[in-house]
Amino acid sequence: MTVIDPDTPWVPEAEVDAADETDDMPLSTRLSIADTLTLGNATCGFLAVYFTTTGVLIPHLTGSEDGGMTRHSAASAVMLMLLASVFDLFDGLVARKLRSSAMGAELDNLSDLISFGLAPAYFVLVWGMVADSPYERVSVVGAIVVLLAVVLRLARFSCVTLRDGVFQGMPSPFGALTVVSVVLLGLPFVPTLLAIIGVAWLMVSRVEYPKPRGRLAVAMLGWIVTSMALLAAWAFEAPGGELLLQSACALQVVMGAVIPLFATARRVNAFRDNRREARAAQLP
Repeated sequence: MTVIDPDTPWVPEAEVDAADETDDMPLSTRLSIADTLTLGNATCGFLAVYFTTTGVLIPHLTGSEDGGMTRHSAASAVMLMLLASVFDLFDGLVARKLRSSAMGAELDNLSDLISFGLAPAYFVLVWGMVADSPYERVSVVGAIVVLLAVVLRLARFSCVTLRDGVFQGMPSPFGALTVVSVVLLGLPFVPTLLAIIGVAWLMVSRVEYPKPRGRLAVAMLGWIVTSMALLAAWAFEAPGGELLLQSACALQVVMGAVIPLFATARRVNAFRDNRREARAAQLP
């Protein structure tokens, strides 16, 4: 026989079971603020694919292309990739300041694969399909190379431990924006494809890139905001908007090419300094 205390309020069994399940929920399945930002990253990547499809690819296939709408959709897709990089920048900062769940690293890799692997690769693929070139089918190769480069880079990032403050290989957000910048430059097909493959190689290379922290993170955020403003000016055909956008794209590509040179020069100088110190230590 069950005795019920009259002073104890009655609680439905369903609510008790739900409360027990919540209490028993493992910490690894509870999202943190950083995880929410990471999911925002993935959402932006998916929407970039959506705008590329509905505003660029489908009008081309149906013969209903509108130059203004195509420009707006392309700009929206790139701006969403830029916004994804903002989420990617801040989720790491928030995770270090507050906390991250046990699945934070996995969420980050999966979101980066969508926003900085699938979205730019799909952008390259659609560019090849709408380009007026006999080599448009070859764009599939460029798209696959970009996607596989990001997959390999993210997998290696999860397995390799590096010294603090550096990445090995071009970071996937930086690589994705460089790939898109190469496309927006509007160069001939073959040089564009070669440049895209070159960026993909840098992402899987052993060249060291600094992590965006402190002043570098602020500078990166400022560059992203500036790029969004230039994309908006280009989309709405503001005077000089196309020239400014192409200048920004050229600067992005130059930075992607110059940073490895500085990194290589720094490693060579460090190697020479170590050899000099070793020789000096051997002298009597």
